[in-house]
Amino acid sequence: MKNFFIILLLLCVKLSNAQHDINNTFYSSMEFNIGNYYGLDVHLNYVFKEKYTIKAGYSSNLRKPQSQPQDFSSGVIGIILLNLPNPRDHLETFQIGLGKIYNLNQRNTIRAHVSLGIGFTVIKEPENWERINTGVIVSNYNWNYKKKNSLSLIINPKIEFPIKRLYGLTISPLVHLNKDRTYYGVGIGQMIGILRKRTN
Repeated sequence: MKNFFIILLLLCVKLSNAQHDINNTFYSSMEFNIGNYYGLDVHLNYVFKEKYTIKAGYSSNLRKPQSQPQDFSSGVIGIILLNLPNPRDHLETFQIGLGKIYNLNQRNTIRAHVSLGIGFTVIKEPENWERINTGVIVSNYNWNYKKKNSLSLIINPKIEFPIKRLYGLTISPLVHLNKDRTYYGVGIGQMIGILRKRTN
C-alpha cells in the first residue's frame, strides 16, 4: 500500500509541472490532529482553474488502547521514556480526494476548501493482554497486536488562510468513516506551495 502512496506522490509532482499556468497550482499541507485519536495529516494538493482540487494524503493517528487493563503500568522504563514503549491503538490511512475551493473574501486570503475522498485504512490494536510479575522496572503486561484493513470515507472541509502567495495556515475538521472505526477531530496546520495568484 505504501507503493500506492508513492505512485500518487509522483503523480502529484508530475502535475506540479503545470505551475506555468497561473490557474493551476500545487501545494502541500500538514496538520496536527486532535480528537478521539491524535496525530498527523499530510496532503499534496493540485488546484485546477483556481477552483477544483485533487489531493493525495496520508494520516497517522494514535490513542490509548481501548482494551488496556485498568491496572496496566509502563514501569520505570516507560516513565523515563515518556511512555513511548507503551501500546497504542493506531489508525493509519492512505487517501485520495476531490474538492472545491470557495473564496470567502475579495483579497482571496480566506477560503473554504471542501473535499470528499476515499481511503485505505490500516487499524492496529493490542490484544491478548497477559499479566506478568516484573516488579516496577518494566511493564506488568505482555500483549500482541491485531491488524485489519478497511475502506474509509473521508470528509475533510478546511478553512484555509493563504496569507502569503507561498505560505498559509489551515483549520480543518476531519472525519474518517469505516465499518470498524470512526475518527473525528480537528487539525491545525500549514500550507506551502503556490497558493494564489501573484498580486501586483
